Amino acid sequence: MGTPTPASSGASSEHGPARAGGPPPDDRACAVAHGDVRPESGDRTLVAVFATPVAAHLLRYGADLGYRTFLVDPDEDRDGSAAPPPLDASADVVVTDHHRPELGRVLAAVLTQPVRWVGVMGNPRHPAPHIPALTELGVPSGDIARVHRPIGLNIGSRTPAEIAVATLAGLIADRNGRPGGFAF
Repeated sequence: MGTPTPASSGASSEHGPARAGGPPPDDRACAVAHGDVRPESGDRTLVAVFATPVAAHLLRYGADLGYRTFLVDPDEDRDGSAAPPPLDASADVVVTDHHRPELGRVLAAVLTQPVRWVGVMGNPRHPAPHIPALTELGVPSGDIARVHRPIGLNIGSRTPAEIAVATLAGLIADRNGRPGGFAF
C-alpha cells in the first residue's frame, strides 16, 4: 500500500479546492454535486399525509433534500398533527394512503391553500377514490384536477422506500421543469 495523498491539490476557491482535470471552480452546480459547497436549501415544504411506511421514508429523504417536513394524520392515535400547517406555494403535499375514510376531508382542506403540488398515491389501473370523495364534498372540478395520481416517476417502485424515492424524484423534476427520466 502506498502513502495516502490528498484527493486534490492546487488552488482553492470559494467553492472549495480545485480538482485536477475537473470543471472550473466557478461551476456552482458541479461544486454542489461534489460537496464542495452547501446547496441552497430554498424555502420548500413537504407534507406527508397519513402515517404510513411511505410517509416515513418521504419525510426522512425529504429532510435530506432540504425540505421542511411535516406529517399530518387526523387519527389522534397515530403520529403527526391533526391538520396541515398553513401552506404556501412552496409546499408539496403527498397523500400516502388512498383507503383512509378521511381522504376527502384532508384533501379538501389542502386544496383551499395555494400549494405548489398535491398528489395521491395509488395504482393508475384502479379507480381514483379521491375524485368521488371530493365531489361529494362539493369541491370544484378545477380543484380536483390539481390532484396528481399516480405520484412519482414510473420506475416500477414497489417498496415504501422505492415509492418515496420515485415520488421525491418526480417532485424535484417537476419543480425544476424537467420531465424526469434519462433524457437530458
